[in-house]
Amino acid sequence: MTDSNHHPAHDAAVQESFRLLDYSGVNLITPVEDVDHDVAIVGGGQSGVAIAHALRRSGITNITVVDEAVDESALAWRSRARMRTLRTPKTISGPELGNATLTFRAWYEGVHGAGTFESIDKIATPDWADYLTWYRQQVGVEVRRGIRVTDIEPLGTGRLRLHLAAAGRTWTEDARKIVLATGVSGTGTPNIPAVLSALPRHLYAHTADPIDFASLQGRSVAVLGAASSAFDAAATALEANAAEVHVYTRRPEPVVAPEAGARPNPLVQDMFPLLDDGERWRQRWHSSARGANVPSESVARAAAFANYHLHVAADWKSVVERNGQVVVDSADGIRAFDFVIAGTGYQQDPDTRAELASIAEHIALWSDVYTPPEDLTSDLLGSAPYLGQGYEFTEKVPGAAPWLANIHVFSIGASTSFGLPVGDVPSLRTGVPRLVGAIARDLVLADLDRARSVPAGAGR
Repeated sequence: MTDSNHHPAHDAAVQESFRLLDYSGVNLITPVEDVDHDVAIVGGGQSGVAIAHALRRSGITNITVVDEAVDESALAWRSRARMRTLRTPKTISGPELGNATLTFRAWYEGVHGAGTFESIDKIATPDWADYLTWYRQQVGVEVRRGIRVTDIEPLGTGRLRLHLAAAGRTWTEDARKIVLATGVSGTGTPNIPAVLSALPRHLYAHTADPIDFASLQGRSVAVLGAASSAFDAAATALEANAAEVHVYTRRPEPVVAPEAGARPNPLVQDMFPLLDDGERWRQRWHSSARGANVPSESVARAAAFANYHLHVAADWKSVVERNGQVVVDSADGIRAFDFVIAGTGYQQDPDTRAELASIAEHIALWSDVYTPPEDLTSDLLGSAPYLGQGYEFTEKVPGAAPWLANIHVFSIGASTSFGLPVGDVPSLRTGVPRLVGAIARDLVLADLDRARSVPAGAGR
Protein backbone atom coordinates (compact mmCIF):
# COMPACT_ATOMS: atom_id res chain seq x y z
CA MET A 1 0.00 0.00 0.00
CA THR A 2 1.36 3.40 -0.99
CA ASP A 3 1.14 6.74 0.82
CA SER A 4 -1.67 7.68 -1.60
CA ASN A 5 -3.84 5.29 0.40
CA HIS A 6 -3.59 7.58 3.41
CA HIS A 7 -5.27 10.90 4.08
CA PRO A 8 -3.71 12.83 6.98
CA ALA A 9 -6.96 14.51 8.04
CA HIS A 10 -8.80 11.20 8.21
CA ASP A 11 -5.92 9.50 10.03
CA ALA A 12 -6.04 12.31 12.58
CA ALA A 13 -9.80 11.82 12.96
CA VAL A 14 -9.25 8.14 13.75
CA GLN A 15 -6.73 8.92 16.43
CA GLU A 16 -9.02 11.60 17.86
CA SER A 17 -11.81 9.02 18.06
CA PHE A 18 -9.52 6.85 20.16
CA ARG A 19 -8.91 9.78 22.52
CA LEU A 20 -12.62 10.54 22.81
CA LEU A 21 -13.40 6.89 23.49
CA ASP A 22 -10.57 6.74 26.06
CA TYR A 23 -8.67 3.86 24.49
CA SER A 24 -5.92 4.37 27.01
CA GLY A 25 -4.05 1.13 26.41
CA VAL A 26 -3.85 0.35 30.14
CA ASN A 27 -3.59 -3.36 30.95
CA LEU A 28 -6.37 -4.47 33.32
CA ILE A 29 -5.26 -8.11 33.63
CA THR A 30 -3.03 -9.01 36.57
CA PRO A 31 0.37 -10.17 35.27
CA VAL A 32 1.14 -13.85 35.78
CA GLU A 33 4.68 -14.95 36.49
CA ASP A 34 6.42 -16.92 33.71
CA VAL A 35 3.65 -16.24 31.18
CA ASP A 36 4.71 -14.50 27.99
CA HIS A 37 1.23 -13.54 26.80
CA ASP A 38 -2.25 -13.40 28.25
CA VAL A 39 -3.53 -14.04 24.72
CA ALA A 40 -1.64 -15.35 21.70
CA ILE A 41 -3.45 -14.90 18.38
CA VAL A 42 -2.44 -17.23 15.55
CA GLY A 43 -3.20 -15.49 12.28
CA GLY A 44 -2.61 -11.86 11.32
CA GLY A 45 -5.37 -11.38 8.75
CA GLN A 46 -8.54 -9.32 9.15
CA SER A 47 -9.85 -11.43 12.04
CA GLY A 48 -6.61 -11.66 13.99
CA VAL A 49 -5.97 -7.92 13.82
CA ALA A 50 -9.59 -7.03 14.68
CA ILE A 51 -9.48 -9.40 17.67
CA ALA A 52 -6.19 -7.91 18.87
CA HIS A 53 -7.64 -4.39 18.62
CA ALA A 54 -10.80 -5.42 20.48
CA LEU A 55 -8.78 -7.10 23.25
CA ARG A 56 -6.62 -4.04 23.74
CA ARG A 57 -9.70 -1.83 23.70
CA SER A 58 -11.16 -3.93 26.53
CA GLY A 59 -8.04 -3.67 28.70
CA ILE A 60 -6.26 -6.90 27.71
CA THR A 61 -2.99 -5.64 26.28
CA ASN A 62 -0.44 -8.39 26.98
CA ILE A 63 -1.09 -10.07 23.65
CA THR A 64 0.81 -11.17 20.57
CA VAL A 65 -0.18 -11.86 16.97
CA VAL A 66 1.87 -14.28 14.88
CA ASP A 67 1.42 -15.12 11.21
CA GLU A 68 3.10 -17.62 8.93
CA ALA A 69 3.23 -15.18 5.99
CA VAL A 70 6.57 -13.41 5.76
CA ASP A 71 4.97 -10.15 4.62
CA GLU A 72 1.57 -8.71 3.83
CA SER A 73 1.83 -9.59 0.13
CA ALA A 74 1.33 -13.24 1.12
CA LEU A 75 -1.85 -12.62 3.10
CA ALA A 76 -5.05 -14.06 1.64
CA TRP A 77 -6.51 -10.82 0.30
CA ARG A 78 -3.34 -10.16 -1.71
CA SER A 79 -2.68 -13.72 -2.88
CA ARG A 80 -5.38 -16.40 -2.77
CA ALA A 81 -8.39 -14.06 -3.03
CA ARG A 82 -8.76 -14.15 -6.81
CA MET A 83 -12.16 -12.49 -7.09
CA ARG A 84 -12.31 -8.97 -8.47
CA THR A 85 -14.65 -7.72 -5.76
CA LEU A 86 -15.79 -8.80 -2.32
CA ARG A 87 -18.84 -11.04 -2.26
CA THR A 88 -20.42 -9.18 0.63
CA PRO A 89 -22.37 -5.89 0.23
CA LYS A 90 -20.21 -2.79 0.42
CA THR A 91 -22.17 -1.42 3.39
CA ILE A 92 -21.79 -4.45 5.63
CA SER A 93 -20.15 -3.90 9.00
CA GLY A 94 -16.59 -5.23 9.24
CA PRO A 95 -13.62 -4.89 11.59
CA GLU A 96 -14.41 -1.31 12.66
CA LEU A 97 -16.39 -2.66 15.67
CA GLY A 98 -18.66 0.34 16.03
CA ASN A 99 -16.08 3.07 15.36
CA ALA A 100 -17.33 4.99 12.32
CA THR A 101 -13.91 6.48 11.55
CA LEU A 102 -12.50 2.96 11.04
CA THR A 103 -15.08 1.86 8.44
CA PHE A 104 -14.13 1.02 4.87
CA ARG A 105 -16.40 3.83 3.73
CA ALA A 106 -14.58 6.41 5.86
CA TRP A 107 -11.20 5.17 4.58
CA TYR A 108 -12.34 5.10 0.95
CA GLU A 109 -13.73 8.63 1.02
CA GLY A 110 -10.68 9.83 2.94
CA VAL A 111 -8.49 8.58 0.09
CA HIS A 112 -10.73 9.25 -2.93
CA GLY A 113 -12.90 12.15 -1.80
CA ALA A 114 -16.33 12.76 -0.29
CA GLY A 115 -19.16 10.95 -2.05
CA THR A 116 -16.94 8.51 -3.97
CA PHE A 117 -18.17 5.53 -1.97
CA GLU A 118 -21.62 5.99 -3.50
CA SER A 119 -20.18 5.52 -6.99
CA ILE A 120 -18.90 1.97 -6.41
CA ASP A 121 -21.10 -1.11 -6.65
CA LYS A 122 -18.95 -3.55 -4.69
CA ILE A 123 -15.62 -3.26 -2.90
CA ALA A 124 -12.68 -4.08 -5.17
CA THR A 125 -10.47 -6.77 -3.64
CA PRO A 126 -7.24 -4.68 -3.89
CA ASP A 127 -9.04 -1.79 -2.15
CA TRP A 128 -10.09 -4.10 0.70
CA ALA A 129 -6.50 -5.32 1.06
CA ASP A 130 -5.24 -1.72 1.20
CA TYR A 131 -7.94 -0.83 3.72
CA LEU A 132 -6.94 -3.71 6.00
CA THR A 133 -3.31 -2.59 5.93
CA TRP A 134 -4.38 0.95 6.80
CA TYR A 135 -6.70 -0.39 9.53
CA ARG A 136 -3.87 -2.38 11.13
CA GLN A 137 -1.62 0.68 11.11
CA GLN A 138 -4.29 2.90 12.67
CA VAL A 139 -5.14 0.49 15.49
CA GLY A 140 -1.43 -0.09 16.13
CA VAL A 141 -1.44 -3.89 16.05
CA GLU A 142 1.97 -5.38 15.36
CA VAL A 143 1.99 -8.74 13.57
CA ARG A 144 5.06 -10.92 14.04
CA ARG A 145 5.49 -12.39 10.57
CA GLY A 146 7.14 -15.49 9.20
CA ILE A 147 6.37 -17.48 12.37
CA ARG A 148 4.74 -20.90 12.22
CA VAL A 149 3.06 -22.65 15.15
CA THR A 150 4.19 -26.28 15.09
CA ASP A 151 2.53 -27.57 18.25
CA ILE A 152 0.38 -26.55 21.20
CA GLU A 153 1.27 -28.16 24.52
CA PRO A 154 -0.83 -27.98 27.71
CA LEU A 155 1.24 -27.31 30.81
CA GLY A 156 -1.34 -28.27 33.42
CA THR A 157 -1.11 -24.91 35.18
CA GLY A 158 -3.73 -23.03 33.21
CA ARG A 159 -1.09 -22.24 30.62
CA LEU A 160 -0.46 -23.38 27.08
CA ARG A 161 2.92 -23.61 25.39
CA LEU A 162 3.23 -22.63 21.76
CA HIS A 163 6.04 -24.31 19.84
CA LEU A 164 7.19 -21.82 17.22
CA ALA A 165 9.47 -21.97 14.19
CA ALA A 166 10.93 -19.29 11.93
CA ALA A 167 13.95 -18.97 9.66
CA GLY A 168 15.59 -22.20 10.78
CA ARG A 169 15.16 -21.75 14.53
CA THR A 170 12.61 -23.05 17.03
CA TRP A 171 11.51 -21.83 20.44
CA THR A 172 8.52 -21.79 22.80
CA GLU A 173 6.30 -19.11 24.31
CA ASP A 174 3.65 -19.57 27.01
CA ALA A 175 0.16 -18.07 26.95
CA ARG A 176 -2.98 -18.25 29.04
CA LYS A 177 -5.26 -18.08 26.00
CA ILE A 178 -4.80 -18.95 22.35
CA VAL A 179 -7.03 -17.74 19.52
CA LEU A 180 -6.78 -19.63 16.23
CA ALA A 181 -7.69 -17.02 13.59
CA THR A 182 -6.49 -19.15 10.70
CA GLY A 183 -8.98 -18.24 7.98
CA VAL A 184 -10.44 -20.69 5.49
CA SER A 185 -8.01 -23.48 6.40
CA GLY A 186 -9.35 -23.24 9.94
CA THR A 187 -8.86 -26.33 12.09
CA GLY A 188 -8.19 -28.59 9.11
CA THR A 189 -6.71 -28.55 5.64
CA PRO A 190 -7.70 -28.11 2.01
CA ASN A 191 -10.04 -30.91 1.00
CA ILE A 192 -8.17 -32.93 -1.63
CA PRO A 193 -10.51 -35.50 -3.21
CA ALA A 194 -9.31 -39.10 -3.13
CA VAL A 195 -9.51 -39.22 -6.92
CA LEU A 196 -6.50 -36.85 -7.08
CA SER A 197 -4.41 -38.59 -4.43
CA ALA A 198 -2.31 -40.63 -6.87
CA LEU A 199 -1.37 -37.66 -9.05
CA PRO A 200 2.16 -36.22 -8.90
CA ARG A 201 1.93 -33.02 -6.87
CA HIS A 202 3.31 -30.81 -9.67
CA LEU A 203 0.31 -31.62 -11.85
CA TYR A 204 -2.36 -30.19 -9.56
CA ALA A 205 -3.00 -27.48 -6.98
CA HIS A 206 -5.78 -26.55 -4.59
CA THR A 207 -7.24 -23.06 -4.73
CA ALA A 208 -5.64 -22.57 -1.28
CA ASP A 209 -2.19 -22.90 -2.85
CA PRO A 210 -0.15 -20.11 -4.39
CA ILE A 211 -0.64 -20.87 -8.10
CA ASP A 212 1.69 -19.57 -10.80
CA PHE A 213 -1.02 -18.73 -13.33
CA ALA A 214 1.51 -17.31 -15.79
CA SER A 215 2.90 -20.83 -16.18
CA LEU A 216 -0.51 -21.97 -17.44
CA GLN A 217 -0.28 -19.85 -20.59
CA GLY A 218 -1.03 -22.02 -23.62
CA ARG A 219 -1.89 -25.03 -21.46
CA SER A 220 -5.13 -26.92 -20.91
CA VAL A 221 -6.56 -26.73 -17.38
CA ALA A 222 -9.29 -28.68 -15.60
CA VAL A 223 -10.98 -27.13 -12.56
CA LEU A 224 -12.71 -29.60 -10.25
CA GLY A 225 -15.60 -27.97 -8.41
CA ALA A 226 -17.99 -25.12 -9.13
CA ALA A 227 -17.94 -23.01 -5.98
CA SER A 228 -16.80 -19.38 -5.98
CA SER A 229 -13.09 -20.12 -5.54
CA ALA A 230 -13.23 -22.60 -8.43
CA PHE A 231 -14.74 -20.08 -10.83
CA ASP A 232 -12.33 -17.38 -9.67
CA ALA A 233 -9.40 -19.70 -10.35
CA ALA A 234 -10.84 -20.67 -13.74
CA ALA A 235 -11.23 -17.02 -14.74
CA THR A 236 -7.73 -16.17 -13.54
CA ALA A 237 -6.29 -19.01 -15.66
CA LEU A 238 -8.25 -17.80 -18.71
CA GLU A 239 -7.03 -14.24 -18.15
CA ALA A 240 -3.49 -15.65 -18.03
CA ASN A 241 -4.05 -17.03 -21.56
CA ALA A 242 -4.54 -20.70 -20.77
CA ALA A 243 -5.34 -22.58 -23.97
CA GLU A 244 -8.61 -23.84 -22.52
CA VAL A 245 -10.22 -24.22 -19.12
CA HIS A 246 -12.83 -26.87 -18.28
CA VAL A 247 -14.88 -26.50 -15.07
CA TYR A 248 -16.42 -29.72 -13.74
CA THR A 249 -19.26 -30.11 -11.27
CA ARG A 250 -21.16 -33.20 -10.19
CA ARG A 251 -24.30 -31.06 -9.84
CA PRO A 252 -26.79 -30.63 -12.72
CA GLU A 253 -25.81 -26.93 -12.79
CA PRO A 254 -23.78 -24.47 -10.72
CA VAL A 255 -25.58 -22.92 -7.76
CA VAL A 256 -25.63 -19.30 -8.91
CA ALA A 257 -26.70 -16.62 -6.44
CA PRO A 258 -29.68 -14.59 -7.67
CA GLU A 259 -28.79 -11.05 -8.73
CA ALA A 260 -31.04 -9.46 -6.11
CA GLY A 261 -31.17 -12.30 -3.64
CA ALA A 262 -32.27 -11.62 -0.10
CA ARG A 263 -29.45 -11.52 2.43
CA PRO A 264 -29.72 -13.78 5.47
CA ASN A 265 -31.22 -11.97 8.44
CA PRO A 266 -28.14 -10.99 10.49
CA LEU A 267 -30.07 -10.95 13.77
CA VAL A 268 -31.25 -14.52 13.17
CA GLN A 269 -27.68 -15.51 12.28
CA ASP A 270 -26.45 -14.04 15.56
CA MET A 271 -28.75 -16.41 17.46
CA PHE A 272 -27.61 -19.56 15.64
CA PRO A 273 -25.31 -20.84 18.45
CA LEU A 274 -28.26 -20.68 20.87
CA LEU A 275 -30.22 -23.26 18.86
CA ASP A 276 -30.21 -26.87 20.00
CA ASP A 277 -27.73 -29.25 18.37
CA GLY A 278 -30.34 -30.93 16.19
CA GLU A 279 -31.52 -27.68 14.67
CA ARG A 280 -28.00 -26.39 14.14
CA TRP A 281 -27.03 -29.63 12.40
CA ARG A 282 -30.16 -29.62 10.25
CA GLN A 283 -29.56 -26.08 9.03
CA ARG A 284 -25.88 -26.68 8.29
CA TRP A 285 -26.64 -29.97 6.53
CA HIS A 286 -29.22 -28.36 4.22
CA SER A 287 -26.87 -25.46 3.53
CA SER A 288 -24.10 -27.90 2.60
CA ALA A 289 -26.44 -30.01 0.46
CA ARG A 290 -27.60 -26.96 -1.50
CA GLY A 291 -24.00 -26.06 -2.30
CA ALA A 292 -22.23 -22.74 -1.99
CA ASN A 293 -23.72 -19.89 -4.02
CA VAL A 294 -21.51 -18.58 -6.80
CA PRO A 295 -21.87 -14.87 -7.59
CA SER A 296 -23.20 -14.42 -11.12
CA GLU A 297 -20.29 -12.11 -11.92
CA SER A 298 -17.81 -14.90 -11.12
CA VAL A 299 -19.55 -17.19 -13.62
CA ALA A 300 -19.80 -14.41 -16.22
CA ARG A 301 -16.12 -13.58 -15.82
CA ALA A 302 -15.15 -17.10 -16.93
CA ALA A 303 -17.96 -17.50 -19.46
CA ALA A 304 -16.77 -14.42 -21.34
CA PHE A 305 -13.99 -16.58 -22.85
CA ALA A 306 -14.69 -18.78 -25.88
CA ASN A 307 -12.19 -21.35 -24.54
CA TYR A 308 -14.16 -21.83 -21.28
CA HIS A 309 -16.12 -25.06 -20.99
CA LEU A 310 -18.56 -26.11 -18.25
CA HIS A 311 -19.24 -29.79 -17.55
CA VAL A 312 -22.33 -30.49 -15.43
CA ALA A 313 -23.38 -33.82 -13.89
CA ALA A 314 -19.79 -34.80 -14.60
CA ASP A 315 -18.45 -36.63 -11.55
CA TRP A 316 -14.80 -37.75 -11.89
CA LYS A 317 -14.45 -41.54 -11.86
CA SER A 318 -10.67 -41.76 -12.13
CA VAL A 319 -7.61 -39.59 -12.72
CA VAL A 320 -4.20 -40.84 -13.89
CA GLU A 321 -0.95 -39.34 -15.10
CA ARG A 322 0.01 -40.36 -18.62
CA ASN A 323 2.98 -38.96 -20.53
CA GLY A 324 3.10 -35.88 -18.34
CA GLN A 325 -0.61 -35.11 -18.68
CA VAL A 326 -3.61 -35.66 -16.41
CA VAL A 327 -6.15 -38.00 -17.95
CA VAL A 328 -9.61 -37.49 -16.45
CA ASP A 329 -12.31 -40.10 -16.83
CA SER A 330 -15.53 -38.29 -15.93
CA ALA A 331 -19.21 -39.06 -16.32
CA ASP A 332 -19.21 -37.18 -19.63
CA GLY A 333 -16.11 -38.68 -21.20
CA ILE A 334 -12.31 -38.91 -21.09
CA ARG A 335 -10.08 -35.87 -21.62
CA ALA A 336 -6.41 -35.06 -21.04
CA PHE A 337 -5.18 -31.87 -19.37
CA ASP A 338 -1.85 -30.26 -18.54
CA PHE A 339 -2.89 -29.16 -15.06
CA VAL A 340 -5.72 -29.56 -12.54
CA ILE A 341 -6.99 -27.02 -10.00
CA ALA A 342 -9.11 -28.39 -7.14
CA GLY A 343 -11.75 -25.91 -6.00
CA THR A 344 -13.05 -28.44 -3.51
CA GLY A 345 -13.13 -26.48 -0.28
CA TYR A 346 -11.78 -27.48 3.11
CA GLN A 347 -12.34 -30.05 5.82
CA GLN A 348 -12.07 -29.12 9.50
CA ASP A 349 -10.85 -32.27 11.28
CA PRO A 350 -8.32 -31.07 13.94
CA ASP A 351 -6.43 -34.37 13.66
CA THR A 352 -5.23 -33.29 10.20
CA ARG A 353 -3.93 -29.93 11.37
CA ALA A 354 -0.21 -30.01 12.22
CA GLU A 355 -0.28 -27.71 15.25
CA LEU A 356 -3.33 -29.50 16.69
CA ALA A 357 -2.30 -33.11 16.00
CA SER A 358 -0.84 -33.74 19.45
CA ILE A 359 -4.02 -32.57 21.25
CA ALA A 360 -6.67 -33.59 18.70
CA GLU A 361 -7.55 -36.78 20.57
CA HIS A 362 -9.02 -34.65 23.39
CA ILE A 363 -11.07 -32.29 21.18
CA ALA A 364 -14.80 -33.01 20.93
CA LEU A 365 -16.06 -33.20 17.37
CA TRP A 366 -19.66 -32.86 16.29
CA SER A 367 -19.69 -36.63 15.67
CA ASP A 368 -18.81 -37.16 19.35
CA VAL A 369 -21.69 -35.02 20.59
CA TYR A 370 -24.55 -35.42 18.14
CA THR A 371 -25.92 -38.36 16.14
CA PRO A 372 -28.02 -37.10 13.21
CA PRO A 373 -30.92 -38.92 11.55
CA GLU A 374 -29.79 -41.36 8.86
CA ASP A 375 -30.92 -39.06 6.04
CA LEU A 376 -28.85 -36.14 7.42
CA THR A 377 -25.46 -37.79 7.90
CA SER A 378 -22.28 -35.94 6.88
CA ASP A 379 -18.71 -36.96 7.57
CA LEU A 380 -17.57 -33.43 6.71
CA LEU A 381 -19.81 -31.77 9.31
CA GLY A 382 -19.22 -34.55 11.84
CA SER A 383 -15.44 -34.09 11.78
CA ALA A 384 -15.65 -30.37 12.65
CA PRO A 385 -14.92 -29.33 16.26
CA TYR A 386 -17.88 -28.89 18.59
CA LEU A 387 -17.30 -25.47 20.15
CA GLY A 388 -18.63 -23.73 23.23
CA GLN A 389 -20.41 -20.37 23.27
CA GLY A 390 -17.13 -18.47 23.42
CA TYR A 391 -15.68 -20.28 20.38
CA GLU A 392 -13.67 -22.54 22.70
CA PHE A 393 -12.77 -26.18 22.10
CA THR A 394 -14.70 -28.62 24.29
CA GLU A 395 -13.59 -31.95 25.72
CA LYS A 396 -14.26 -35.30 24.10
CA VAL A 397 -14.18 -36.83 27.62
CA PRO A 398 -15.52 -34.39 30.24
CA GLY A 399 -12.86 -33.56 32.81
CA ALA A 400 -9.98 -35.09 30.84
CA ALA A 401 -8.66 -31.90 29.24
CA PRO A 402 -10.12 -28.75 30.86
CA TRP A 403 -7.31 -26.65 29.34
CA LEU A 404 -9.01 -26.97 25.94
CA ALA A 405 -11.37 -24.18 27.03
CA ASN A 406 -8.39 -21.82 26.71
CA ILE A 407 -8.08 -22.44 22.96
CA HIS A 408 -10.59 -20.47 20.91
CA VAL A 409 -11.36 -20.97 17.22
CA PHE A 410 -12.28 -17.90 15.18
CA SER A 411 -12.09 -19.36 11.69
CA ILE A 412 -14.06 -21.51 9.28
CA GLY A 413 -13.52 -24.34 11.80
CA ALA A 414 -16.23 -22.69 13.92
CA SER A 415 -18.83 -22.63 11.16
CA THR A 416 -20.69 -25.82 12.07
CA SER A 417 -21.15 -24.52 15.62
CA PHE A 418 -21.92 -20.90 14.70
CA GLY A 419 -23.79 -21.18 11.42
CA LEU A 420 -21.91 -18.81 9.14
CA PRO A 421 -18.37 -18.59 7.75
CA VAL A 422 -16.54 -17.44 10.88
CA GLY A 423 -13.66 -15.17 9.96
CA ASP A 424 -15.43 -13.72 6.92
CA VAL A 425 -16.47 -10.07 7.03
CA PRO A 426 -20.11 -10.65 8.16
CA SER A 427 -18.94 -12.66 11.18
CA LEU A 428 -16.88 -9.85 12.71
CA ARG A 429 -19.63 -7.47 13.87
CA THR A 430 -20.93 -9.66 16.68
CA GLY A 431 -18.41 -12.51 16.64
CA VAL A 432 -15.39 -10.52 17.76
CA PRO A 433 -17.20 -8.93 20.75
CA ARG A 434 -18.57 -12.36 21.71
CA LEU A 435 -15.09 -13.88 21.60
CA VAL A 436 -13.41 -11.03 23.46
CA GLY A 437 -16.14 -11.05 26.11
CA ALA A 438 -15.55 -14.77 26.71
CA ILE A 439 -11.79 -14.30 26.98
CA ALA A 440 -12.15 -11.37 29.38
CA ARG A 441 -14.64 -13.33 31.50
CA ASP A 442 -12.31 -16.33 31.80
CA LEU A 443 -9.21 -14.29 32.62
CA VAL A 444 -10.95 -12.12 35.21
CA LEU A 445 -12.67 -15.03 36.94
CA ALA A 446 -9.41 -16.98 37.05
CA ASP A 447 -7.75 -13.99 38.70
CA LEU A 448 -10.34 -13.21 41.37
CA ASP A 449 -8.14 -14.53 44.15
CA ARG A 450 -5.35 -12.14 43.24
CA ALA A 451 -7.23 -9.27 41.62
CA ARG A 452 -5.72 -5.84 41.94
CA SER A 453 -7.09 -2.34 41.79
CA VAL A 454 -7.51 -0.58 38.46
CA PRO A 455 -4.36 1.48 37.74
CA ALA A 456 -4.63 5.21 38.19
CA GLY A 457 -6.01 6.88 35.08
CA ALA A 458 -7.53 3.70 33.69
CA GLY A 459 -11.12 4.53 34.63
CA ARG A 460 -13.38 7.49 34.34
